[in-house]
Amino acid sequence: MSRTTHTRIADRRLTGPRSRVIAVGTALLICAAAAGAAVASDTAEGSGAGRTAAGSDPHAGKREAAALTGTAKLYRKTTEDVTFTFDARLAKRHNMRPDKATGTFRFVHLDKPGGKGGWAKGRIDCLMTGGKVATATGIITATNLKDIKGGRVGFTVHDQGKQDRVGYSWASVGGPDGTRKLPKCTSAAPFEKTRKGTGNFRVTPWHPAYPTG
Repeated sequence: MSRTTHTRIADRRLTGPRSRVIAVGTALLICAAAAGAAVASDTAEGSGAGRTAAGSDPHAGKREAAALTGTAKLYRKTTEDVTFTFDARLAKRHNMRPDKATGTFRFVHLDKPGGKGGWAKGRIDCLMTGGKVATATGIITATNLKDIKGGRVGFTVHDQGKQDRVGYSWASVGGPDGTRKLPKCTSAAPFEKTRKGTGNFRVTPWHPAYPTG
């Protein structure tokens, strides 16, 4: 089955046959029809979360075993407004247990700044990093797309300093499908790029303990 076919199937599931579907290249998130006021309010909340993650770091000076933090918008040639925000951390005491990572994630996809679209946020349940690349997964705890609440989604970030790259577990299937079957710390290659000047991501390299003797 082709990627186009997968995307059309996901479109029908998330939006219904008569709803307007936002084409997003490899289909980051197929937006659901949502009440403008609710989305606007939630978007404002997301902006505040982004400023916190991108600004002063309350954990500065505390070196975690691994971390993925920050916020940024994805590059688009359309009016679409797509934002990811992460605050994922693996404590030193859990160095060899990436599935003990904690934190939050959030993504918002609107047809235009302040417009209609879909959003989701949740708790991190796994984090692994290698150099400046991070892969994380988490469970969606709140969203305006009811079919995906409680599902696991994955993210990959390449911290390149100026213009980072992002990947997500639903890249080939059209949209988050609300499944818990996705293994922890599983996602796609970071094929998307962020829009310059909208924020950045920071990855703390993980140093697993190698066997000796």
